[in-house]
Amino acid sequence: MSFDWTLLIALVLSVTVHEFSHAWMSTFLGDPTAKYQGRLSLNPLNHLDPIGTFMILYAHFGWGKPVPFNMSNLKNPRLDSALIALAGPLSNLMIAFLFAFPYRYLEGIDLNQSPFILIQLIRLMKTIIDINLILMVFNLLPIPPLDGSKIFALILPGDYIMRLHKYRNYGYGVLIILVFSHYITGYSILWEGIISPVVEFFWDIVLFAA
Repeated sequence: MSFDWTLLIALVLSVTVHEFSHAWMSTFLGDPTAKYQGRLSLNPLNHLDPIGTFMILYAHFGWGKPVPFNMSNLKNPRLDSALIALAGPLSNLMIAFLFAFPYRYLEGIDLNQSPFILIQLIRLMKTIIDINLILMVFNLLPIPPLDGSKIFALILPGDYIMRLHKYRNYGYGVLIILVFSHYITGYSILWEGIISPVVEFFWDIVLFAA
């Protein structure tokens, strides 16, 4: 497999901003835990998880280091937890919108008549949009420990939230099954069934809005 430098740059940017956004939101809402642990930073080394980085590079999905927060420091723990979780995927959507503007303008040019560096720049912008939309959709899945599970918990009754937390560790097993389902069935439930269609939908949105 050839190494794609655009994927590495997109990964570092996307995961760093995603995790920083979690840290910023938790700090904004009154919990300094992430700040004290050095996570209120745009230094990629503070946010990249080795295994999660490897998975994004070679499986096109993955994760960064989880950003810690203390619910006892939050004024409205249930709502604030959901806002902290939402901050990460929302930051990925914002990055996708940001790069969609120049990408939409440049994608229509004649690549055969364009300088090499401009072609590579277009490749990079497309990869950044791709990766950010993939991270957004993946993290919004309502499966623990993903961000979507905390957002989804906002609409659940209290007793259901306790049950969800009790079975939190089973979420890892569900994710593994979804990720490797194509080895068993020949069909990727996670990618073909969920992520790819939603990412294509958001591609249309960001390009339309650009």
